[in-house]
Amino acid sequence: MLEDLWLVHPDEAMGDAFRQRFAGLPNVRVVRGRFEDLEPHDCFVTAGNAFGLMTAGIDAAVIRRFGEPLMRDVQHRIMDQYFGEQPVGTAFILPTGDPSLPFLAHAPTMRVPGSIEGTDKVYAATWAAFLAIQAHNQQNPGQRIEVVAFPAMGTGFGGMPFTEAARQMAVAYRHFLEPPHRLDWEFVAERQRAICYDGRRQVIG
Repeated sequence: MLEDLWLVHPDEAMGDAFRQRFAGLPNVRVVRGRFEDLEPHDCFVTAGNAFGLMTAGIDAAVIRRFGEPLMRDVQHRIMDQYFGEQPVGTAFILPTGDPSLPFLAHAPTMRVPGSIEGTDKVYAATWAAFLAIQAHNQQNPGQRIEVVAFPAMGTGFGGMPFTEAARQMAVAYRHFLEPPHRLDWEFVAERQRAICYDGRRQVIG
């Protein structure tokens, strides 16, 4: 389990959505603010595109802080590991060289900039980021990621409504905290309902 999960956005309406959807989940801190103003933490998750073109939105803020070499590192990993296009639903961890924020998780929410409303891509990207952090911690026990900050995934160019982005992110976090002890069709149905339904209303189909 992470020591702290920070959910970061400058808009109070997004903060309200985070607080509502993550209610009852442990170690969650909602931060009203910008990436540039965050306190030191272990890893920031950037929700970009499949090609690592980090020239707009939160990605651009990340590159302003760390410089163009970090974007080149992201793109080289995408070229080497994914043959030039990182699928939504995958994520990887890169070192930044900055001891106050030593790691970046690249977890695209979209192939190219455009609307992802009505999809489960925020869930997929958030879930992938958690899995990448878990794998990193298992492989690097001396450099564990304990405090991770997420932006509001998919709410910029992706156009995902605040409450739906928060819902999908919360579902991913809950699934991360509660791994299954069986794999059968009942479990599959439960997970599908959690991802695709908001209460009794199907929002992804």
